[in-house]
Amino acid sequence: MSTLFEKAYQRSIDSLITRFAKPAMQGATLEAWLFDDQKSRKAAEHTLQAAGVNATLRSAYKPLVHFFIEEIDCAALAAASIGYPMHEACAPNRFLLETYPLTKLVGDATVEFYATDAPNFTYQVTLTYQDGHEESHQVFAPNRTHSDIDGQTLLSPTGWLNIKHQGQVSAERLETDLEQLFHDTIAAISGYTWGDTEPYFEELNITAQLPIKERALPYAEEVISLTEALHEDIYFSLLEFFQKKSGRPLGDRGLQPGQIVPEITYHASAPSVRVSTRKLNTEDSAGPNQPLSTAQAPLFAAQILQELNTVGGEHYQAQARSGRIVHGRYIEGTDAPIMISGAQHANETSGVVGALRAAQQLITRKNAHFTISPLENPDGYELHRRLCAVNPKHMHHAARYTAMGDDLEYRSAENPGEKAIRTKALALTGAKLHVNLHGYPSHEWTRPLSGYIPRGFGMWTLPKGFFLVVRHQIAWTQQAEKLVDHVTRHLTAIDGLVQQNNAQIALFEKHAGETGFRIINGFPCLITADNAYSVPITLITEYPDETIYGENFIRGHTAQMETVLAAYEALQKYIEQ
Repeated sequence: MSTLFEKAYQRSIDSLITRFAKPAMQGATLEAWLFDDQKSRKAAEHTLQAAGVNATLRSAYKPLVHFFIEEIDCAALAAASIGYPMHEACAPNRFLLETYPLTKLVGDATVEFYATDAPNFTYQVTLTYQDGHEESHQVFAPNRTHSDIDGQTLLSPTGWLNIKHQGQVSAERLETDLEQLFHDTIAAISGYTWGDTEPYFEELNITAQLPIKERALPYAEEVISLTEALHEDIYFSLLEFFQKKSGRPLGDRGLQPGQIVPEITYHASAPSVRVSTRKLNTEDSAGPNQPLSTAQAPLFAAQILQELNTVGGEHYQAQARSGRIVHGRYIEGTDAPIMISGAQHANETSGVVGALRAAQQLITRKNAHFTISPLENPDGYELHRRLCAVNPKHMHHAARYTAMGDDLEYRSAENPGEKAIRTKALALTGAKLHVNLHGYPSHEWTRPLSGYIPRGFGMWTLPKGFFLVVRHQIAWTQQAEKLVDHVTRHLTAIDGLVQQNNAQIALFEKHAGETGFRIINGFPCLITADNAYSVPITLITEYPDETIYGENFIRGHTAQMETVLAAYEALQKYIEQ
């Protein structure tokens, strides 16, 4: 291991106490916006008030949501009317997105949003209580404009101070400990000499500790977590840096820097970070098997292979950077063949179980004909398990791509690596349909220090139900439409699935605006013609499964399984006629 950068930071909350809890500041009024949790902010308020300073410390992250949680008796509310600000440096719905999931936190109260041109990043809030009285509030959401690694202008949440003392009023930005840690880390890595040959490292590890406790919200999988948000912001910011270094456009998925691993945890002490390069992990973790049909958590790699071997047929394989084997099985029959794959993005785990369950049902058919590769990205999958051992409810996008740091689908034919599992499946079958099982975050996804909305992934910031993507060659438009209609009609029979879709879509529209997607038989769908795909039709599932457990996980892999089975039926009925 080689250490590139290491630093500890004084907590911003402690700096405020040092600055204001002294005789010269007695009688002052202080408003501060910080990234600290409520318990820490309240403790600091008491310390400052004991020193004669009237202090109110608020959250700089999702300030409107925290305002309702911490300052409003939501059980007594009848209605809320909220005007959200807009700014030229961000998407029009940026401040609307930050209100999520407020409408699920106020009981039976009705909530309406409208856009305003309010200055200074201020929400205009009118509250109507059940006893008939009204209140008006202005909720400040401190932000700053700044340039990112690519020179683009971003608008990001930041710390802030409003001070009244001895007749003087002042307002100033406060660069918080979280912001310092983030920007110092990116600067240290971007300033390092990496050479000119990809990959630049085996593992680039960023270990950080934050004294900011998570706050579970009383709705679905939602948790206010700055440890998770920092993981996401560091990971994607570094992808953007290395994309720029390589001369690629932002968002290029063929970049191969190596495996970037932010490990962000809670610790009560001062914030700290250590950046180091490490050897690539090549060992798989081990644990108990689960009954496949009722698996309540992602399977260990050993069980995935065991379950795959029960499918029988011909074995074929590819190899990942670590030396791990990507396994596939080919069942030869007289039906029209289908390709089934899972875990291209390894933090999307419900598809692995769904693929195996579907295959074990398909082999009971007399003429079954298919390939299955349920774990295409074993290096990412093991990283996901490693990260989940500490933070099991985080989405962990660092485990999304391979140990090369790329999306395996974008590999070249000259160096296919894990992608060879697909070219071999296509060579074995000549399949006209590939069912590629994916997932996406089951809770809100943000990058708070880089513009809040994840760049390039704006459509995935909030859950919106079980989403289907179809990419088809132009000549296969009619067959693709028939496929989607058949699959979605089949999925409507799954108890509660359409209701879950409806609820998530309604909440998405409330906090983000129109989805812009087709709704087919109750399922959001995106269907596009694309001749770049070697298989005429690719059906991509997107279940909100990052990261779910228990009955939610069972519902997820059941939906994935039923999608495969329905697509197989549609292939026989409509595509190969």
